[in-house]
Amino acid sequence: MTIKFAAIGINHAHIYGQVDCLKRAGAEFVAFHAVEDDLAASFGEKYPETRRVVDPRAILEDSSIAVVTTAAIPGDRAAICISAMQHGKDVLTDKPGMTSFEQLAEVQRVQQQTGRIFSVLYSEHFEVPAAVEAGNLIASGAIGEVVNTVGLGPHSLRLNKRPDWFFTRNRYGGILCDIASHQFEQFLFFSGAMDGEVISANVHNRNHPQRPGFQDVGDAHIRTDRTTGYIRVDWFTPEGLPTWGDGRLTILGTEGYIELRKYVDIAGRPGENHLFLVDKQGTRHIDCSDVDMPFGRQFLDDVRNRTETAMPQQRCYNAMKMALTAQALAERGTEWQQ
Repeated sequence: MTIKFAAIGINHAHIYGQVDCLKRAGAEFVAFHAVEDDLAASFGEKYPETRRVVDPRAILEDSSIAVVTTAAIPGDRAAICISAMQHGKDVLTDKPGMTSFEQLAEVQRVQQQTGRIFSVLYSEHFEVPAAVEAGNLIASGAIGEVVNTVGLGPHSLRLNKRPDWFFTRNRYGGILCDIASHQFEQFLFFSGAMDGEVISANVHNRNHPQRPGFQDVGDAHIRTDRTTGYIRVDWFTPEGLPTWGDGRLTILGTEGYIELRKYVDIAGRPGENHLFLVDKQGTRHIDCSDVDMPFGRQFLDDVRNRTETAMPQQRCYNAMKMALTAQALAERGTEWQQ
């Protein structure tokens, strides 16, 4: 059965990855809704097989469309997902899936009420071959039991290319809610856990006083009953780096460790998806460029079979719960301009 899907809200460029993920897995992209003409023009050129609709109800009320994907402004994503589920659609959203505890509670309520799938495409895990291969290696026992992770998510700001919502606290959700949700999900995944605890968290605006609602750095200490972790995300990637960010992840096990340089090896190896494995045999570099990424196929199988193979619903929610908890803890006692 070919699954048809549509997009509502294309404000973040991650929408291209979401669409490509579903198309690679065999789904048919049939429609999209976007308010912004400039975004719609370039998006339509990339996907000429689809059609732009003026009213999102043309998607929501089309019974032939099984899946809705969205990368709308973060503050709007929960409402889109809720409406889609209420119309009988499964949903795949960009991170963050929501920007408040109230939105999280409502998404959970509607998902349980409707029996639909609510999923977040954490692209720094599911769309990064090196991260997928790290999961394969750990599952095979390559480094023993995981005891600690360190996830770093530096990003390039490129001020002149960012819309106003990107700097408005209640629209993007805060730095830990937004980009660090990637790291929270990976911590749970590599820990083999469904939930975790936030021990401490910080957010700051260190170098952008002209944007008072913006947070340019944040970090958090986290744990489960068997693992601990540290997360740091920031917008301080230097212009000299030849890519948008130097995403890194170190996974410490009882018998070795893995380090990922997801997007660039600053020592000079070409390309992306560099994995370094250190164990009792020695050290080695693994090029993960050709590693299979099964998330899209698993998600579509879940749509067909009403299963949870791509990502357990509980971990999907709890990664966002941890991100929202860290954001709230970091902002306690402060007032960020909205």
